[in-house]
Amino acid sequence: MKRSTHDALLSFLGGASWAFAIIGAWVTFQSFVFLGFITALLFTFLFLFLAMFVVVILENLSLSRDRHDESIKQTAILEEIRDTLRTHSPRIEE
Repeated sequence: MKRSTHDALLSFLGGASWAFAIIGAWVTFQSFVFLGFITALLFTFLFLFLAMFVVVILENLSLSRDRHDESIKQTAILEEIRDTLRTHSPRIEE
C-alpha cells in the first residue's frame, strides 16, 4: 500500500516531536539545575507536559487517519457484498 504525503508528514512530525520532548527535557533540566534539583525537575515536568500534548495530538491525527482508511475499506467490502447478494438472490414478486 502506498503511503501518502500526509502519512509521511504525520510520521515525521511524530518522530520529531518525540525527539524534541526527549532532548528538550534534558536541556530544560540542565538549564534550571542551577536553581536547585527540585526546581529543575519541576520545570522539566512542565516542559514534558507541554511536549507530550503535542505528541498526543499527532498520534490522535494518525489514529484518525487510520480509522478513516479502514472505514473506506470496510465500505468497499460491504458494497461488494451488497451487490453480490442483489445479483444472486431470487426476485420476490409482489
